[in-house]
Formats: sequence, structure tokens, C-alpha cells
Amino acid sequence: MASTITIKLVFSGGLELLFGNERDQSVLIPQIVPSDNSTRSTPSSTSSTPSSNNDTPSIDTGETKAADLEYLIYHLRDHLLKERPELFMENGTIRPGILVLINNTDWELEGEGSYQLCNNDEIVFISTLHGG
Repeated sequence: MASTITIKLVFSGGLELLFGNERDQSVLIPQIVPSDNSTRSTPSSTSSTPSSNNDTPSIDTGETKAADLEYLIYHLRDHLLKERPELFMENGTIRPGILVLINNTDWELEGEGSYQLCNNDEIVFISTLHGG
């Protein structure tokens, strides 16, 4: 029931250094994700692990949405980013100075973070900031 989609990623302009020096990557994410963009636990993974007396419910409120670029950004920060998250994200979105392309189109033309991801989308992140 919990189906996933594959997203192709490309990091360049120095951003690859933050992602383990791997320019081309691929990530598998759920089609349906928590509305709050939490990436730590999968809502569909209901394992019957014995809980102690501390019954800790998931922070997830149960509200979900289709996987979008905003969720992907949080997923990248929480699972692929190796160092210095402040150079990738700022105020819940991509930091200024990073060009984002969705299938070779500027993300501003595609709705930015609200763009609904599709299987085999290619998302390119290019840092336009250079030291001098």
C-alpha cells in the first residue's frame, strides 16, 4: 500500500561537497508524506515493537499530503546532507543563492516547494555563490 517514488538528484556548484561529494544521487521517498514534513518516521511503518510504559505517540498528527518538493528538501536535510545544513536550507526552504531546477525548469515556474513530485523527476541544485 505504501508506494514510493524515485527522485533523481544532481548537486553542483559546490553543493555536492555538502552531500558526501556525490554529484548524482537517487532517493526513494513515499508518495504520501506527513503534512508537517517530518521525515524521521514513516507513517505507514506500524511495527508492533513492545513499548515501555511510556506510550510515545508519533509527533505526526496523521495528516498527510502528496510528496512535494518542500518535503524532499527536509528529507535531503535529514537523510543525505553530511554537513552544514545552514548552507542548504534557510527558514524552511532552500537558501538564497541556490538555483533549483525541476526537470530542467526553474522551480519558480513550477510552484517552488508546492510542486508535487512524480516518479523519476530530476531535481538539480546548483550553488550560484562563489568565493572571491
